[in-house]
Amino acid sequence: MYVHLGKNCVIRVKDTVGIFDIENTSVSKITREFLNKYGKESKVFYVDDDLPKSFIIVKSNNENMIYISSLAPSTLKKRMENIRYEDSLFS
Repeated sequence: MYVHLGKNCVIRVKDTVGIFDIENTSVSKITREFLNKYGKESKVFYVDDDLPKSFIIVKSNNENMIYISSLAPSTLKKRMENIRYEDSLFS
């Protein structure tokens, strides 16, 4: 199943490593270094041009990719929970 991150960007739910609030987590030096490292490796993708509220770590083909979205982490979490719930109904 897939979840919509905004604009034309969707990711597979099972590839999601974590969803993080960008405002709260980017206070940490370690998180800033982590995001900078992946940015230098061209593995950070901005979903849209709006104010970023979350970043999502996705593991695909044994590589981590970072998606930065204007959607709140709580919104993304609800979307993923709804997908997992709907998926379990049809199993």
